[in-house]
Amino acid sequence: MSKRLDWVQEEIDNLKAAGLYNNIRTLGSPQGAWLIVDGKKVLNFCSNNYLGLANHPKMVEAAQQALTKFGVGPGAVRSIAGTMLLHSELEQRLARFKGVEAAVVLQSGFAANTAVIPVLVGKDDLIISDELNHASIIDGCRLSGAPISKYAHTDVADLERVISENKGKYRRTLVITDGVFSMDGDLAPLDKIYEVTSRHDMMLMVDDAHGEGVVGRGGRGIVDHFGLHGKVDVEVGTLSKAFGVVGGIVAGNARIIEWVRQRGRPFLFSSATPPADVAACIAAVDLLESSTELVDRLWDNARYFKEKLRGMGLDTGQSVTPITPVMLGEAPLAQQFSRELFSEHVFAMALGFPTVPQGKARIRVMISAAHSREDLDQGLEAFGKVARKLRVIQ
Repeated sequence: MSKRLDWVQEEIDNLKAAGLYNNIRTLGSPQGAWLIVDGKKVLNFCSNNYLGLANHPKMVEAAQQALTKFGVGPGAVRSIAGTMLLHSELEQRLARFKGVEAAVVLQSGFAANTAVIPVLVGKDDLIISDELNHASIIDGCRLSGAPISKYAHTDVADLERVISENKGKYRRTLVITDGVFSMDGDLAPLDKIYEVTSRHDMMLMVDDAHGEGVVGRGGRGIVDHFGLHGKVDVEVGTLSKAFGVVGGIVAGNARIIEWVRQRGRPFLFSSATPPADVAACIAAVDLLESSTELVDRLWDNARYFKEKLRGMGLDTGQSVTPITPVMLGEAPLAQQFSRELFSEHVFAMALGFPTVPQGKARIRVMISAAHSREDLDQGLEAFGKVARKLRVIQ
């Protein structure tokens, strides 16, 4: 019997021994404040469904109407026969919502990063990237073939150092940062980063996956939050978190957006987003433009939950957004904490290496506008009970 794949099982066994094996749970219900997970009704603190739109009646209705009118799938890539009226409408609406010159929609936020970065830089150029940028940024950078230099997390002085060390060595330079960092919930100092990149005449790109629908006026994102309209060259976003659907966007300078349409490989070589999803995204823009109620409720819930956790003595790290990490340190403790929460009907997953650095394992709580105050109080009670049981707090 061949042993050529024995190494795979050995690696999986090593993950289990280190407490890093990811047990994937299965949902039997729509997204919402409560879920059916592995057959059990649990309070949902895991999803990126910030505004509770994933099962919103207006979103569902829009998707159903699109299914009737446009069918199930696009049947082609965007550049051949896959661009429907809905795609163009969504792109125009998103550009107007975000206050940018143009936008293009792709299959996911991951695809958006792998589409735009390689068309902006190549082997003769330099990428300067925050050391904690998302995996999709890292993969987009690698695909570009450009050399990559990292600067210390959100450290503008270190960004200046990296720029100085590489001055004059490359054809052009692209500086990339996440907007909201998904593991810690902290915010990039985009205004200060822009001051540096504009002084050195360098391209600036921000991945605002966790800022879309969350930060800025009515959820218009981090560029709006800092008042940098027309100054950031590229914004990448996702439609799978606050928007509650699926898809990615590249927004910003019209010339860059046109260049992505001409040369972005996920745009050219992967089928378009299905019409029902696109229609639901348009409905999400309608909801965000009509009222700030959901965004306001999200932030009210986040402030309340964090304040109560900290009052218990739990460490929520550097978060200034609804992303709420409960820092525990070692992965086995975080996994045990998650299992204990699940037994208390609270679904909150443990995150360990390589998702976060070694020794910084945590439970990441994702607060939503869908949570009622009673939901939050029930979750807080469970966190306190488990934290005392595991002697995280007294």
